[in-house]
Amino acid sequence: MNLESAIKFHSPKSPQFTDSPRATASEALTGTDVMAAMGMAQSRAEMGYSAFLGKMGIGKQDSDRAINLLTKYALETCDRVAALRKLNGDIKPAVAQALATYAYLDYCRSAASVKGCDCCAGTGFIEAEVFTMKSPLAGGVRRNVREVVRVRCKPCEGRGIVSAACNDCSGRGKVVDRKKTEAQGVPVMSNCKRCGGRGYERIPSTEAHRAVCEVTDLLSLDTWKKTVKPFYDSLIDKLEIEEAWANSTLRSATR
Repeated sequence: MNLESAIKFHSPKSPQFTDSPRATASEALTGTDVMAAMGMAQSRAEMGYSAFLGKMGIGKQDSDRAINLLTKYALETCDRVAALRKLNGDIKPAVAQALATYAYLDYCRSAASVKGCDCCAGTGFIEAEVFTMKSPLAGGVRRNVREVVRVRCKPCEGRGIVSAACNDCSGRGKVVDRKKTEAQGVPVMSNCKRCGGRGYERIPSTEAHRAVCEVTDLLSLDTWKKTVKPFYDSLIDKLEIEEAWANSTLRSATR
């Protein structure tokens, strides 16, 4: 059993903890077996297990636990970066927490993710200046009048939210390679160049930098790009590695 299969046991539709009845699948796991395997996976790979459950929306406490564990890991490893090593002891934990929080948000991102529109601040409408022809009620010459009106926001089309799905591949991660398709005569799919095959756009690292700047102004944008951003990216990779380890642990426990 892998992590994705374990999701259904957190909100079962019936008291039965297996996909098939015991009468037709004698090798099926009992509820006690499943709960014991989950407990073992959480104890051996706590960060990865909590991060995955938080990403799947099982509970906010899982997300908070994953961020706290990642913050602890960031504090233990951040001294490898000179810019972070020079920070004061009271500032460093806040910076590590900001980096861990945004790393976790990027880890949870998918083609189905949405966020509030920056253009309209989530309202769906913006104020714009327009010119309209006005004519006096008592007659006279018509003239252009400048007015400020509320119009529908174009980036979000009035919804107030925008999707994280890649615009080029529409979240599929694959696009038609025109050159290979013309050469072979059949449709040939390749990874989308814009999103790298992920199907969604990652959170810009500059947003994480802005969050760090609210804590301290000692990390300039140049310093961020040269030294801190690679460390920030390593935190995202850490969550992916921990999730893979949690998945391996759960599979071994239920083999």
